[in-house]
Amino acid sequence: MQYTACIGRTAAALATAMAAAALMTGCTPTGDGGGAVDPSAPPAASRPAGSTPTGGDKGGTTSGGGSGGSTGVASPSGGSSPSSSPSSSSSGGGTGGVTKKPCTVDDVEVSEAHHADVRPPGTGTGAAVLSVTNTSASSCKVYGFPTVAAAGNGSPEKNQPLATTHTGPAAANVLLAPGARAWTKLTFVQVQGEADGYCESGATPAGHPTLVIGVLGAGKHQIALDDGVFAFCDGRVTVTAWSSAKPS
Repeated sequence: MQYTACIGRTAAALATAMAAAALMTGCTPTGDGGGAVDPSAPPAASRPAGSTPTGGDKGGTTSGGGSGGSTGVASPSGGSSPSSSPSSSSSGGGTGGVTKKPCTVDDVEVSEAHHADVRPPGTGTGAAVLSVTNTSASSCKVYGFPTVAAAGNGSPEKNQPLATTHTGPAAANVLLAPGARAWTKLTFVQVQGEADGYCESGATPAGHPTLVIGVLGAGKHQIALDDGVFAFCDGRVTVTAWSSAKPS
């Protein structure tokens, strides 16, 4: 009886131990293949999605960039450059810039003179108006006052400069677009009387078919009067500065 009871107790103990082992085995996690998973490894969903390159230097699309969306420095093949790039600013001589170089002798042409509407009384020239025209393909400037000399019959060394008096304000410069004009007015000491006339100073009136007009930086230009000759007294003339407004 004691032996049978011992066997029974032993069998019950073995059954309890086996049941406990089975419960412990069922609580252990397994991988997809049935093996145990390393608890130190992070879940697959926590790994960064963008860690794998998708083209890199081979021209693949990078995250956040669309086709043609780059604003990098321009390439020699004609790509766009950012507005902050130094190459996008104009230094004045480029497109859209305004050129303000002085006119040269090859840039301008001086017109014939004509009798001014407002002139001192007398029988001589009195006053004449003339203009300088920009005949070049780009803008340039004229400035200051013209010089005036009686032409030496085709011999520049025989030109006779007139004593010049400046009148009115002198603009810093007059910017001339291609085809634009700047004007000046010459006022002479008037000849009085009829026929050859006389000078109030007692000098002999002078008559010159042409004058030589000097434009600062743009050479000297021989011009005629559109009606008659330049007749004046005392070898003196008063001139206005070049202006974009035509004087009367």
